[in-house]
Amino acid sequence: MTICAYATFADFDTDDEREPMLAAWREAGIEGRVERWDDATVDWSAYDAVVVRSVWDYILKREEFLAWARGVQSVTRLLNPYAVLESNTDKTYLRDLGVPIVPTHWSSLELPDWPEYVVKPSVSAGARDTTRTADRAEAARLAAELEATGRTPMVQPYLDMVESEGETSLLYFNGRLSHAVRRSAMLAAGATEADNARARLRTPAPDQVELAEKVLTAIPHVLLYARIDLVRLSDGRPAVIEAELTEPYLFLNYEPKAAARFATALRELL
Repeated sequence: MTICAYATFADFDTDDEREPMLAAWREAGIEGRVERWDDATVDWSAYDAVVVRSVWDYILKREEFLAWARGVQSVTRLLNPYAVLESNTDKTYLRDLGVPIVPTHWSSLELPDWPEYVVKPSVSAGARDTTRTADRAEAARLAAELEATGRTPMVQPYLDMVESEGETSLLYFNGRLSHAVRRSAMLAAGATEADNARARLRTPAPDQVELAEKVLTAIPHVLLYARIDLVRLSDGRPAVIEAELTEPYLFLNYEPKAAARFATALRELL
C-alpha cells in the first residue's frame, strides 16, 4: 500500500476538501494520513510522498514553511516540489511568467493614474491585507507602509469586469484540465465572506485555456496540481491574476469527478 501524507495546518477542520480527497485516494489504492506541516514530531521519511494541501497559515511564517518543505523534499517526494513552493509563495513570480498579467506596479512611487486601486503585499492569501481605494495618495501611503515593513507592495487597478464576468479558475491535475469555476469578486462593494466562497462551474473559453496552458508551460517542474486564476481586462483579453501552486482551494465539491481525477494524477506521479 502506498502511503502519502496530506499536509495541512492547525485548523484543519476548516478544510472541507480533506475527506473527499482522502476517500478518492483510498479508491486509487493510496492510504492518506493527515499531518500538520509544522508538527515537529512527524517522520516525513515514512511517507512515499507528502502532498501539500491546506497549509493556509504559511503566509504568517513563510520562511519556516519553506524550511519545512526543503527538509521534506530531502527525505521523500514533495508535491508540489520545493522549488515551486519557494517561488509561488511570493507573487513577484508573476513578473517572470512571460504571459499577460493584471497590470501591476511594484512600489509606492509614481503610481499610475487609475480610477481605483487595489493594494496588497506580494506574500498574502485570501485577500489578507488587501485594500481597494479610489484615492491615489491613499494607495501610495498603503504601499509605502508595506515597504516600511520589508514587504513588496503590489498596486493594481481595480477591474470592474470582475463584477460582471467574475474570475475564472482553471484546475489542472498532472497537467490535465479537470474543471473550471467562476468565482465572485472578493473586493466588490457589499461582498460578504459567504459571497467570496461561492462559485459555480464554468466552461472556460478557448483563449482562457490557451493562456492557462501557457502559464503551465512556463513552469519547468512537474505539477500535481495547479489553479490558474484569470480575469478579463477592459479590452476583453484574459490576464493572469495568480497561478496558485502551493495550497489552492480546488473546488472539488463542484465537480463530482474532480477528487478521483486528483487521485489518478497522484497515482501517476508515484
